[in-house]
Amino acid sequence: MSKPNPFLKLFRRYYSQPASAFFRTAHARPPPTRPQCPHTRILFLRSQSRRVGGGPGLDPSFVSILDRPAKMARVGKQHGPGLIILAIIPVTAFILGCWQVQRLGWKTELVARFEDRLTFPPLELPLRIDPAAIQDFDYRRVYARGVLRHDQEMLIGPRILDGEEGYTVVTPLERRDARGNVHKILACRGWIKKDAAPQWFRKKNGALPEGEVTIEGLLRIPPKGNMFTPKNEPEKGKWFFPSVEEMAEYSGSQAVWVEETMSK
Repeated sequence: MSKPNPFLKLFRRYYSQPASAFFRTAHARPPPTRPQCPHTRILFLRSQSRRVGGGPGLDPSFVSILDRPAKMARVGKQHGPGLIILAIIPVTAFILGCWQVQRLGWKTELVARFEDRLTFPPLELPLRIDPAAIQDFDYRRVYARGVLRHDQEMLIGPRILDGEEGYTVVTPLERRDARGNVHKILACRGWIKKDAAPQWFRKKNGALPEGEVTIEGLLRIPPKGNMFTPKNEPEKGKWFFPSVEEMAEYSGSQAVWVEETMSK
């Protein structure tokens, strides 16, 4: 038995295909050959990844950093406001930190000085006091003898204490020398409720001492009013903050403020 001719089998399979398949086969582009040089092979793979969208499993819009290298920062152009703001932030934080450290040291020294002054025995106030020297004796315990002028009493407020409305009472303390000359200082006698503002109510309860008394307290510089505090109206008897100068002028006293802690 003779063997089949292999060329005859190939001839039959070739001519049995449709014409369209024949033309596709005839005009099909032969597969590209892979270069053997390593450098040329890398370029070949890069061109293939760009042509087919990065290969299977990758985003078609993916672009390698090798295909699009990073650009250098712009040179010779002015920086935007964002970079300036970022540069100001650490400088501002450093300045504020230094200020806080200095303020902490100042407060610590101030508290230590005031606590030291509170340990001293009370000092008797002279009849005439230099206003410039009061700052050196702030928080110093003092005492003075005289008569309280309730007719010149001043109520500062309203002031809220423990949820209740009231006033801070300031009464001039009148003192006389051997020649009969009058010298007054301002005595801050504390806080009272709004209902106790009328003097007849306090006089009934013995809160308006008569005759010569001895007042012991702290020589102080009261806090000033801020921009939101209304102005005092001495002619109407309205006091919204302790202004030593205005109260001294109104009552004919020296600009000396003593916060009473004890009265005899």
